[in-house]
Amino acid sequence: MNVSEKLTTNSARTTFEKKVLSALPHIHPYVKHRIYIAETTGILPKNMFSSNGIIDESIIILYDNDFDVDAEPMAIKLELFKIVDRYMNVLFKNEAYHKNTISTDVILKEELSKLNEDYTIDADYDFILNTELNDISYHQDLNEGLHLYSDKETSILSAFEVEDLSKKQSPEVFGKLYNWLPFNVSNIVDLYIFGKLDFESISKIKNIEQKRVEAIFDKVKRTFRRHI
Repeated sequence: MNVSEKLTTNSARTTFEKKVLSALPHIHPYVKHRIYIAETTGILPKNMFSSNGIIDESIIILYDNDFDVDAEPMAIKLELFKIVDRYMNVLFKNEAYHKNTISTDVILKEELSKLNEDYTIDADYDFILNTELNDISYHQDLNEGLHLYSDKETSILSAFEVEDLSKKQSPEVFGKLYNWLPFNVSNIVDLYIFGKLDFESISKIKNIEQKRVEAIFDKVKRTFRRHI
């Protein structure tokens, strides 16, 4: 029995809907930022998808699923994040042909393991892996660059505990970071920074061990701080 069928009274539906709505203030910034990154790196065509549309579709999926309608707000929030995350992964895989490259299936399976490699920085201040990334889908068009808008930069600076990066430096530095981070790795970073989720919650959404999530974020933060 799906959620819609379980909500047999108006009061039950209202209560459940309030719990769903309480999750949206954190889901919207996360989805909006993931769309922005996907558009800028060429995975999605620009202005074709919106955070409202993706979240609305995800809520429909939630109501069609078999889920405990009496669950606590945090449980509903995590379930909705899971649905949103899966929805966007499928969307990005299906739309990845816009990058004129190979299928992203292999990328999605292997990106986390690539964190075992150390990042370095070349003479042009581009973040790269010490072992050259052979998959063309990792190579972004650096001529156009990826420029994060200022409010996003503030959130990232706070999460990475950086206080001495000037406003002039930060757009370029963050652009290079997001250009070179494997897409699934930046996904974890964004769940923490923009989704406002702790490492335990992210581990449940991504279905990986919490210590692995912590290690991923710590490695990205240390690499970023080392090269600014």
